[in-house]
Amino acid sequence: MTTNPKGRLRAPSELGVGALLFLLGVLVLTDALTLDVEVTARGPVGPATVPLLVGCGLLVVAVLLALDVLHGGRGEAEGGEDVDLDAPADWRTVLLLVGVFLGFAVLIGPLGFPVSGALLFWGAAYALGSRHPARDPLIAAVLSLLTYGVFDRLLGVPLPGGPLMGVL
Repeated sequence: MTTNPKGRLRAPSELGVGALLFLLGVLVLTDALTLDVEVTARGPVGPATVPLLVGCGLLVVAVLLALDVLHGGRGEAEGGEDVDLDAPADWRTVLLLVGVFLGFAVLIGPLGFPVSGALLFWGAAYALGSRHPARDPLIAAVLSLLTYGVFDRLLGVPLPGGPLMGVL
């Protein structure tokens, strides 16, 4: 954190980030603690478990960040690693990804998650530069079926099966 000769903070933005994280943690914890869920309905690990962990983690990170900033620590400016910061944005990729996500949102109802999810994964891989016409759709289909199985069968989160509902 840069300071002026009198020792006052000249750029308190890092403390602002800490405050924002703290408020977000309080919001997540408040929301998680006010969930109306029967404990016996879902077992000991219910829908509030992950939000409680995330909220506590946000509070811990916020306090640690604030302490670090108050003790003279400051974040390092982003160097961009191997990214050319002067290059223009790749709007083709951005628009392809937006189209893939919008297509997924439109197709999940009629086609179900397994099919639309496979199209989402394949389309995202294509938009990001993968060009393996035999491998990419196969990986996308396997990934979509695994995701569907984990959420629908193991976690009990119902996802639309679409035409494959009777098969899966």
